[in-house]
Amino acid sequence: MDVVNQLVAQGQFRVLKVPLGFIKVLEWFFAIFAFSTCGSYSGMFRMSVECKNRTDSDLSIEVEFEYPFRLHQVYFDAPTCKAGNTERLFLVGDYSSSAEFFVTIGVFAFLYSTAALSIYVFFFEKYKENNKGPLIDLGVTGVFAFMWLVSSAAWAKGLSDVKSATDPDRVITLIEACEGEGNRCREVHDPVMSGLNTSVAFGFINLILWAGNLWFVFKETGIIAPFMRAPPPEGKPAAPDAYAQQGAYEQDPYASNQAGYQPDYSQQGYNQDAEYGQGYGQQGAPTSFSNQM
Repeated sequence: MDVVNQLVAQGQFRVLKVPLGFIKVLEWFFAIFAFSTCGSYSGMFRMSVECKNRTDSDLSIEVEFEYPFRLHQVYFDAPTCKAGNTERLFLVGDYSSSAEFFVTIGVFAFLYSTAALSIYVFFFEKYKENNKGPLIDLGVTGVFAFMWLVSSAAWAKGLSDVKSATDPDRVITLIEACEGEGNRCREVHDPVMSGLNTSVAFGFINLILWAGNLWFVFKETGIIAPFMRAPPPEGKPAAPDAYAQQGAYEQDPYASNQAGYQPDYSQQGYNQDAEYGQGYGQQGAPTSFSNQM
């Protein structure tokens, strides 16, 4: 008990909330539903044979069948409408191969889901170590997805044949007395096939779950990591944009003033009379205001 308590205390049950673990839980449940609805099935139908001589009639002929649907081994006794005699008749067909294949895949899928969930919860670090765990998980998941496709399709065809072989209207044709004049044969109760229909539906649901889980297991392998590039963090523009914005905002603050102000050298204060120019010229002084400055 101490070992169990220690494992429970160290378990990483949060992995069951992510798609990798949550889908595995669904696979575990639906695998149980698939093989249980098929493997535990038993059905029955009833017919009546009313002979011309009422004392030879049998108004309640029950025929029972069950998994694995070896119908050629299922028999019933029907009246011959001749002096109270009966004949033993067998159903037609053996559909055990598709039914047993479907149930086998369901059982193995259940066992693998149980083992995978245990590894996810208690040994997830070792599962990801050296990338071997995800690669093995990916291969097994792909195999089960393919097997669910094959087994579900095979069992759907097998179920169709089982329905046809257990149809009371068809079974009546095997009774020789029903061809006699004055005799009347009819079905009383049809077999209930809702459980088998559900098993086929669960099979294809398992196919969808296992095929969809391939992507989440593939992500754990890390194969796609080198091809994924993280986007740049928000709020930090790229370098060219930053320099462009800096150049746009850090302009010369005096450019507009210099462009707007143009001194007017044609004003009277700067255009002196010729006599002033001559006076300065005689004294050897600068001949223009710009030179003086």
